[in-house]
Amino acid sequence: MNSAILVFPGINRERDMARALELISGREPAMVWHAETSLPKGTDLVVVPGGFSYGDYLRCGAIAARAPVMDAVRAHAAKGGLVLGVCNGFQILCESGLLPGVLMRNAKLKFICRDVHLRVERSDTPFTRGYNAGQVIRVPVAHGEGNYAADAETLKRLEGDGRVLYRYCSASGEVGDTHNINGAAASIAGIVSDKGNVLGMMPHPENHVEEIMGCTDGRGLFAGLAAHLESAA
Repeated sequence: MNSAILVFPGINRERDMARALELISGREPAMVWHAETSLPKGTDLVVVPGGFSYGDYLRCGAIAARAPVMDAVRAHAAKGGLVLGVCNGFQILCESGLLPGVLMRNAKLKFICRDVHLRVERSDTPFTRGYNAGQVIRVPVAHGEGNYAADAETLKRLEGDGRVLYRYCSASGEVGDTHNINGAAASIAGIVSDKGNVLGMMPHPENHVEEIMGCTDGRGLFAGLAAHLESAA
């Protein structure tokens, strides 16, 4: 699995992501500076990591979405290449038009930094094949603007097309307002593009891949991606 991680001013999770990808795939990802106009040859997966690109000025991800490298990312996605955006990366993907909707301020206007539970809605995608449908996983979040919002028609389409891959839930898998940590529409924690090759999610699976962290629930996402690309080779 040949991965490329985008690096913007203010991004701070690129090394966490690089470690997770190398642990799972055995290959060191390439770091791609935001001013580049192309991706490394043979790139299978582009990752837009978390952090605070450009200090979250204007709207979160709005400036990064207009960086030169994003044209190459859009071209990669248009050809069916895989793209993963986590936290600020999810915001950037929405701002760049690769995913619908927008990430708003958390419902209680507070920054949230803790472990949460997610329900995996499908297991037949490159981003979820490492899990079982209905499985509950525990991963960290760290965001102030993770409240996913979209118009009614977009939400209906996302649900109808099965494009919601992860939802906030209880430890037993119950979905509802009590367990919706940031007020996201339909408890949405992660969605995919219409072609199924671009995933944006607010939680950080890259921080739960090693036993030393006390939980390895994030490994399934990366192991699934590696397995998908190996089977497609």
